[in-house]
Amino acid sequence: MADNQEAAEHGGLHVVRTEADGVVVLSLRGEIDHQNAGAITRAVPPADPTAGHRVVVDLSRVTFMDSSGINALIAVHQSAQAARGWLRLAGAQGPVLRTVQLVGLDTIVTCHPTVQDALAR
Repeated sequence: MADNQEAAEHGGLHVVRTEADGVVVLSLRGEIDHQNAGAITRAVPPADPTAGHRVVVDLSRVTFMDSSGINALIAVHQSAQAARGWLRLAGAQGPVLRTVQLVGLDTIVTCHPTVQDALAR
């Protein structure tokens, strides 16, 4: 699936970026808070406005996310939209899914049960 892969650890948040068929997939593991939420936006390569910008964020192994994580995801969403692309979330569950739903992020960003589902749509 991956054309390339890059991994980084940011204060309790492990980020792996892969890219396949022009879609950036960020696989996150750990907790997302104010100390490491910026790692999400830094992991997304600059958008190419001529090609669109498509990003899937895999939240299936995220155990906690506060408003800083929501803000980072909104920033990625806005950047993708500005480049005529999209952001999709995959695998959010438990308290992370509840946070996404409480702030209404799921009403502006599509959520999918798996990365494969998010890539297939």
